[in-house]
Amino acid sequence: MANITVIPATKTLHSKMPVNARSRRKVAGYARVSTDSEEQLTSYEAQVDYYTKFIRSNPDWEFVDVYTDEGISATNTRHRDGFNRMIADALAGRIDLIVTKSVSRFARNTVDSLTAVRKLKEHGTEVYFEKEGIYTFDSKGELLITIMSSLAQEESRSISENVTWGQRKRFADGKVSLPYKSFLGYRKGPDGLPEIVPEEAEIIREIYKLFIQGKTVNWIATYLTAKGIPTPRGKEKWQTSTIESILTNEKYKGSAVLQKKFTVDFLSKKMKVNEGEVPQYIVDQSHPAIIDPAQWQKVQDEMAVRKSRGKHHNSLSPFSTKIVCGDCGDYYGSKVWHSTDKYRRVIWQCNGKFKGKDRCATPHLYEDDIKRLFLRAVADLTEDREVLLETCRMIHDEYLNTDTIDAECATLNDEIEIVSGLTKKLIAENATTAIPQDEYNRKYDALVERYHAAQDRLDDLQKLRITRSFQADVLECFMFEIKTIDTMLPLEFTDRFWNNLIDRVTVYHDGRMVFRFKDGTEVMETL
Repeated sequence: MANITVIPATKTLHSKMPVNARSRRKVAGYARVSTDSEEQLTSYEAQVDYYTKFIRSNPDWEFVDVYTDEGISATNTRHRDGFNRMIADALAGRIDLIVTKSVSRFARNTVDSLTAVRKLKEHGTEVYFEKEGIYTFDSKGELLITIMSSLAQEESRSISENVTWGQRKRFADGKVSLPYKSFLGYRKGPDGLPEIVPEEAEIIREIYKLFIQGKTVNWIATYLTAKGIPTPRGKEKWQTSTIESILTNEKYKGSAVLQKKFTVDFLSKKMKVNEGEVPQYIVDQSHPAIIDPAQWQKVQDEMAVRKSRGKHHNSLSPFSTKIVCGDCGDYYGSKVWHSTDKYRRVIWQCNGKFKGKDRCATPHLYEDDIKRLFLRAVADLTEDREVLLETCRMIHDEYLNTDTIDAECATLNDEIEIVSGLTKKLIAENATTAIPQDEYNRKYDALVERYHAAQDRLDDLQKLRITRSFQADVLECFMFEIKTIDTMLPLEFTDRFWNNLIDRVTVYHDGRMVFRFKDGTEVMETL
């Protein structure tokens, strides 16, 4: 019979320490709460105190630290600074044992949990999950962790789905909530709905007014910063992105588009812009409006116009994007001649003059000449001022007369209601009666096409109504300026006078300048 000699182990399996060595284990605690509520912070402080005392009370343990994450979600570990710092210290050999409350406190992501545990085990660091009584160096530890982590992950998924369902139910019910801490102009009212903050609403109205007057978002941001008005987040300096966000946010007109973004994955918490993957909900008149809807739409139209003009829009001069080259169609821009000497002059010339092979032959313009010819064109326009105003009033009234549009909208709404009823009836019939599916699909597709045709036309008419309202406002400003002209005094140039009267000026190579006014009238002057 063979002789067997046992050579006893001299080192521990994971730490590589001699078996009989008496050394204190370096122990750290890990505490985390998932929200920043007062109740949870109390729990957080209690955890820190508990693990500090718990570790120090064991004579075989040497207290290292209690690593903490406050107000952090546990579904992944990427943004948990305390957790990541603890792992780094453990891998550097500064921690032998980590004590934490439970697997769910450690991580709700199975992959992250197992990865961290295995990495720590390879470097001789054990984790003790107090609630489950699991030591990761135990032979059954990894299996138990896998089971518990999976349960925690499933719990997190279930919570996430319940929260998402609740949010979408509120969206479907038209319930609007705002990030009040960083949303200028509103606060949460006693009924839970947004209510206007008067002093903040005035800031919003001023931003819209300045933009309509021709100021750029950059100019407005600089202006508000200079006035010492704090941003929605309480910062001193305004950013152009903040101004753009305010100018395009439909909530300021009393409406809300819900579910603009959605969470793609409950583990990563990654957000994505909704491009049709989940339903969106448009709630009109959901809360008090700070900006009149017609004015809000006017701003959107103006913003679209400016984007089409690109970098040429400049609020510092009333002539920007108003003067057009008759040769190439590009805008005139300002240039400075003799910028460093006494002959310094500002001139305006075609921005594309030197871009192509064929240079534009249109002349450069001095600002004094632009003003002089503009005032001459106004004088020619208003030779018979009463006739001009009467014509404008007729056009203005026509813009405001929406009887035909309203009648067609009513008809389309009836059509949409009828089609919706027919569609529901068809679906119900198909569910209870044996209908050939080819026939069913043909009828269903026809109804859908009919519905979309009516809805598209209705949308076009609503846009037309807003456009006509905008045109009426423009013409009203035009008539106001014409009425204020004192025939007994010489005309004087002002930025407001120019902006309210002029649509565009086209300059030709022979020195002709065609002034197109806001009422559509064109007057030609020559340099």
